[in-house]
Amino acid sequence: MSDLSDIQKQRAIEAAQGYLVLELPDAALRRLGIFADADSIPPAVEQLRGEVYRQKEDYERALKHFERVPTDEGNHVELRMSMAWCFKRIGRLDKAIEAMKAAYREAPKTAVVLYNLACYYALAGEKEEALSWLGRAIRMDSSYRHRVPSETDFDSIRNDQDFLYLMQLSEPKKKTQKKS
Repeated sequence: MSDLSDIQKQRAIEAAQGYLVLELPDAALRRLGIFADADSIPPAVEQLRGEVYRQKEDYERALKHFERVPTDEGNHVELRMSMAWCFKRIGRLDKAIEAMKAAYREAPKTAVVLYNLACYYALAGEKEEALSWLGRAIRMDSSYRHRVPSETDFDSIRNDQDFLYLMQLSEPKKKTQKKS
């Protein structure tokens, strides 16, 4: 490992990122293999490995890598969202919500964070929390309203009167034309 230059390490990280974009997780893992014998693995590599296993739908393994990334170094909203994604898929909605709340503390004006909180609360059967976060997400970015009809996370409350009322309230206002 000591034989590798910083440039070689950076190129391996960038190549792995590219393979993930192309949805080639095994190729990404191979590129990250140069870090196998490292005394200390850079946080970026651990996060990438987590993303690789998330893409491979091995959520438990992904979480092991995500949890090795220090979160005291600044903004890790993407990391927390990835962790929440994995927690949801292994049936740990409590941990998914906890991760998204941490993301919210870091980025309170990021609509996707609020929207995901709404989704997870809906799945957890906490309608009031779900509606509160959903309403705030839509007010912050009205495009999220268009995601709701196809979002299966809201199926448990989709026919609820309060949910329907929120959707009605968030409909775009029609402009009235003035008579000449």
